[in-house]
Amino acid sequence: MANRNTRRQFIRDLGLSAAALPFLTNLPCLAAPDAKPRRKQRLIVIFSPDGIVPTTFWPDAEGPINAFKESLSPLTPFKDKTLILKGVCDKIRGDGDGHMRGIGCLLTGIELFPGNVQGGSDTPAGWSSGISIDQEIKNYLQASPATRTRFGSLEFGVMVPERADTWTRMSYAGANKPVSPIDDPYQMFGKLYGNLKDRESLKSVLDDLKQDFARVRTRVGAQDRQILDEHATFVREMEQELKSSNQKDVGHPVPVLEPGVHRDNDKMPQLSKMQIDLMVNSFAADFARVATFQYTNSVGQARFRWLDIQEGQHDLSHEPDNNTVAQEKLTRINKWYCEQIAYLAKRLAETPEPGGYGNLLDNTLIVWTNELGQGNSHTLDNIPFALIGGGAGFKMGRSLQYNNVPHNRLLLSIAHGFGHRVTRFGNPDYCGDGPLPKLT
Repeated sequence: MANRNTRRQFIRDLGLSAAALPFLTNLPCLAAPDAKPRRKQRLIVIFSPDGIVPTTFWPDAEGPINAFKESLSPLTPFKDKTLILKGVCDKIRGDGDGHMRGIGCLLTGIELFPGNVQGGSDTPAGWSSGISIDQEIKNYLQASPATRTRFGSLEFGVMVPERADTWTRMSYAGANKPVSPIDDPYQMFGKLYGNLKDRESLKSVLDDLKQDFARVRTRVGAQDRQILDEHATFVREMEQELKSSNQKDVGHPVPVLEPGVHRDNDKMPQLSKMQIDLMVNSFAADFARVATFQYTNSVGQARFRWLDIQEGQHDLSHEPDNNTVAQEKLTRINKWYCEQIAYLAKRLAETPEPGGYGNLLDNTLIVWTNELGQGNSHTLDNIPFALIGGGAGFKMGRSLQYNNVPHNRLLLSIAHGFGHRVTRFGNPDYCGDGPLPKLT
């Protein structure tokens, strides 16, 4: 089974469906005979909007992390794998208001083009004038056969507005080329595993996959069976989701809706979990080494009613620091976002590295960030950066405090962590001192 011909023969002999092929390409037993084990580095950038509450987010001092403040407390199980960076600032100015430059320059490190999208009291602006770091690293990895994957990168979202403007996009394939996230889990499933027209076709695909996994399982070794079992668990969870969504009795005939999970503010927790599970599964299958995950958008106005918070997040973020009720609610909101990060870290940590050593978290760098340092001041200083995992070779388990350094230097550091030794990224005026010190 080691060479291409025997791989094809193996798949042909078992009579496997096309739906099973994406799940099988990463089995170690089907690897080329001369393939040498190589560490698979992965990057995930996660965005949540409207700033943070500094007093409940930042550690009090630089040094080892012994405990987190309330906003970051869900990361406690991963404190040895977490790196908190304070004093990293978005220096990019020019057109656009703080929110627009916050999200549009966050991963690109370069100015927005002039445009006609008006925001706040500042000048209007257009799209970013450069590529984002996630796409830069994707291109670097895709350029080598050893690190090339089927998709290169995947862009996930939860309740991202359908409108495309400077507030709703953070990833850029190049100047004037925003990348749209997919915020429907069923659409993402279709991207990963085939074009699915409706729930019945999805059920048919899942039935075929179960049969295919059972056939393959009898012909492979223990390590491959473990990977197949992880895929089978994912399929069972998708089946349960379909069953629960089809059996709800609401007391009247249910109209025929568009396929997939209903896109609704109050289903953000469900959508978040489904998207995270899809992301982890896509990494285990080695569909991509880079991903972004965007919660709502800059000026995000989600209502966290499941936390008993009725106001929109953006409205709350404009309240002054002495409004203790608003600050407490914002802390709970950011803690909820952090719980999603912790769930992702947990899923990665409990997923063995297929064909390698350790687990997915050991080889993945999660970067959780925001477009603002604080919502009520619209400051671009002290942009929150929480890094989790071992993907870039940084020394984790610490809090670092910098003195007002440009965030371009952090973007350089991330690129270098993936072996991409660029000397500038974004606006070169903010790259002169190179990658950030103290990270490794």
